[in-house]
Amino acid sequence: MRVESVFEVEQVRRAARALADDIGFAQADAESVVLAVSELATNLVRYAHGGRIELSRLDEPPGMQIESHDRGPGIDRLIEALQDGYSTTDSLGSGLPAVRRLVDDFEAGTSPTGTWIVCRKWRH
Repeated sequence: MRVESVFEVEQVRRAARALADDIGFAQADAESVVLAVSELATNLVRYAHGGRIELSRLDEPPGMQIESHDRGPGIDRLIEALQDGYSTTDSLGSGLPAVRRLVDDFEAGTSPTGTWIVCRKWRH
């Protein structure tokens, strides 16, 4: 799904909730997925000026994969950005660290031509 505005953030949040429910996540795990997707999508709008979120079902074991891709300026200090409290703006610097805590698997990469993040949440 393309994410370029707050309207599209809400659309991708709804899609994440629907897929989490369809997979059979417990309510708390579904909320974790929705929060992670919301944070990633909001970052696309705020910092990368758009990008896309891809949501997919994983079958064995059952779960969901969340991918965020953008063509923004990249994250200069990715290691620091994954630590609580690091921010290059007026934010609290808790977004990406929170996403890492909300999911079971987290991978990220960045360059001057964009950033990608792949997360997986397994049904427990």
